[in-house]
Amino acid sequence: MSTVWQHLEVRVTGTVQGVGFRPTVYRLALACGLDGEVLNDSEGVLIRLAGAPDDVRDFMRRLPGEAPPLAKIDSIAATERADFREYRGFRISDSRHAAGRTEVAADAAVCQSCLDEISDPQQRRYLYPFTNCTHCGPRLSIVLGIPYDRAATTMAAFAMCPACAREYGDPLDRRFHAQPIACHTCGPTLTLHEDGAALRFGADGNARATMARQLEHLCRALAAGKIVALKGLGGFHLCCDATQHAAVATLRRRKAREAKPFALMAADLAAIRRYCDISPLEEQLLGSPAAPIVLLEARNEPAPDRPALADAIAPNSRLLGFMLPYTPLHYLLCRQFGRPLVMTSGNLSGEPQLIDNAEALLKLGCIADLIATHNRDIANRMDDSVVRVVAGQARLLRRARGYAPRSITLPAGFERADGILAYGAELKSTFCLVKQGAAILSQHQGDLEEVNTYEDYERNLSLYRRLFEFTPRHYAVDLHPEYLSSKLARRESPASVIAVQHHHAHIACAMAENGLARTHRPVLGIAFDGLGMGDGGSLWGGEFLLADYAGYRRLACLKPVAMPGGGQAVRQPWRNTLAQLLACMEWEDFATRYGDTGIGRMLLAQPIPTLRTMLCERVNCPMASSAGRLFDAVAGALGLHTEQAQFEGQAAIALEMLADRPTLQSCLALGMEHGGEAYRLAIVADAVPLVLDPGSIWPRLCDDLLHGVPPAVIAARFHAGLILGIADMAEHLRRKHGFGDVVLSGGCMQNALLMEGLVDTFTAVGMRCLTHTLVPANDGGIALGQAVVAAARIAGQPSIAASIPQVHA
Repeated sequence: MSTVWQHLEVRVTGTVQGVGFRPTVYRLALACGLDGEVLNDSEGVLIRLAGAPDDVRDFMRRLPGEAPPLAKIDSIAATERADFREYRGFRISDSRHAAGRTEVAADAAVCQSCLDEISDPQQRRYLYPFTNCTHCGPRLSIVLGIPYDRAATTMAAFAMCPACAREYGDPLDRRFHAQPIACHTCGPTLTLHEDGAALRFGADGNARATMARQLEHLCRALAAGKIVALKGLGGFHLCCDATQHAAVATLRRRKAREAKPFALMAADLAAIRRYCDISPLEEQLLGSPAAPIVLLEARNEPAPDRPALADAIAPNSRLLGFMLPYTPLHYLLCRQFGRPLVMTSGNLSGEPQLIDNAEALLKLGCIADLIATHNRDIANRMDDSVVRVVAGQARLLRRARGYAPRSITLPAGFERADGILAYGAELKSTFCLVKQGAAILSQHQGDLEEVNTYEDYERNLSLYRRLFEFTPRHYAVDLHPEYLSSKLARRESPASVIAVQHHHAHIACAMAENGLARTHRPVLGIAFDGLGMGDGGSLWGGEFLLADYAGYRRLACLKPVAMPGGGQAVRQPWRNTLAQLLACMEWEDFATRYGDTGIGRMLLAQPIPTLRTMLCERVNCPMASSAGRLFDAVAGALGLHTEQAQFEGQAAIALEMLADRPTLQSCLALGMEHGGEAYRLAIVADAVPLVLDPGSIWPRLCDDLLHGVPPAVIAARFHAGLILGIADMAEHLRRKHGFGDVVLSGGCMQNALLMEGLVDTFTAVGMRCLTHTLVPANDGGIALGQAVVAAARIAGQPSIAASIPQVHA
């Protein structure tokens, strides 16, 4: 009796190339007794199966659950075929190329198996700093083209030795077709440079001994308080001993980075626990393949077994940003050195992270005493990702290494979205490609106002278009005509540009990542940030939008207040303090009552007559409904970076760090019913749009300063009052418009106190609150929002939200 065979062609899409997917399929097919083949192509992975129907069903049942750890399966589609060739056994076939959709994997932290190898003197890769396998190592950072094969990476220059070639060709080895496979014999090497010259560590040809001496030299330099530039996976780092106050101070001075916190790296979780409290979710994030910087609460109690960290690492912050070593080189260095290292981006101030050896030797020589390079070229710069756990969920603050270019499948209704290129914002810039119903969001690019960052942005745009075989037909940009990203799009195709309002993009981004369908009913979007261009050229930043993907209606906003000096108000918080005060009281009244307080003395030292004239005559004093400037104003009143902020958001971050948590909780507990001691913002109900007015907080805040209330309590009362005011406005608008969902976005929503307070408050009153988890709430998510708004408009979707008339109180 002849056996009935089933012939099945299986198409798998997603992140399935360069992650060990084909070897997994091979091993599973052998285990199930199937014939056939598996190969990579430009659609993903193609599998042809021939065997008994029960065995084929067993294979299909097991495949999703046995996928390798770095794989992300978007779809598995199986088709019965009658025209199969005869197969004898199962094999892995050569890749083939045709236009279509595939994904490039994100770089992945070194796996435990590779760590075990480099730690074992009996293994041939002992101490080899570029060890990797199909479960870990460089991906996007070395890719030049697709399909993902060694010839299309920067490893093409390294011919495999016989031992590596055997592993590469063995389907049962975890390095089967691991494109960056290498060892001491055939792979990239480390070189140390000091005083402009490459150092030599013996001519005996023993690569292990050379690496051991190099590690020893690096550790001696760090122990002596020197600054080391270290080429990593996606760029150079600058590092020093985090426990040496003088070394950290030297790094700050040489890098001209006065105050922005430094990231830290420690050898293992036990080392991090000496300095920080770590929740189970934070532990999971630290040890994940993405291995991001995780912002952790610093421990208050001293630990006897730890050397103290330098005070200048994160001045006046409750948080420390730690990551675990994510390359073998970092691991070997951290393990041998034994103390935490500062690990900050290797670049000159304002420039992107350096990736080229020659440029690093030229530019970092004035900062680093010792420079460690290697000869595996970096094709695509990848900054370290940054994550913070807020309200029980991981929130990406910077999406880069380990996360990009992982695609985001768009919600229902966007399946046919294609050919859309969104250019993002000006600061914290990213761009986004929409191809066949999926969004490919780039890694963090930086601030485009810097020439080198802008040039890097253009290079990465070209790289992504090449990698993903992407030809745009539609271009989405910010409404602001002077954004460099918007100008770039208009130069390329002025007739195909779709302008998207900044805060609408924030809300649409959060809607998309939360899976709201294209036809979902309007939501209340609360977008709080620094600044974005609104309708008619006005400046927005504290917005309540009734929004769907296609459009929006501005229902309410923070009261617009002047920004004295325009852009200077972004950098000097005291200007916002003055403007807020003069918006709600006369200067003479303020000076008489509060002139002897800290805030009074600070403002009296400024050129008040000139500023009052500017405000009165509206000279270089644009009005803005900006939440960011409100945070700056309160921070300035409390003496936090009053004169000059050293980096974006510094004053607002300091205000969050200052706030007394117990006071905040008691204010919120009382506030929903009685108001309590919170500085509750008031609703101006006869305005169109409605206005949430912070004017009422200032007399109370100044009185508290006059009466000696601690600044930490004042900061908490402000946060509580803002949370309650936002909740009041949302409830007021819900009664009139009947929306079911509230969506929170914008850079201010990275404030943990604000986010947690709003999520808890909305949940308590039965509103579903949607927030960011896959992409940043800041401008790093704008490109995704622009892309889905453009897709909705291209599809001809009418906006229900935009058609709703403005309702008076």
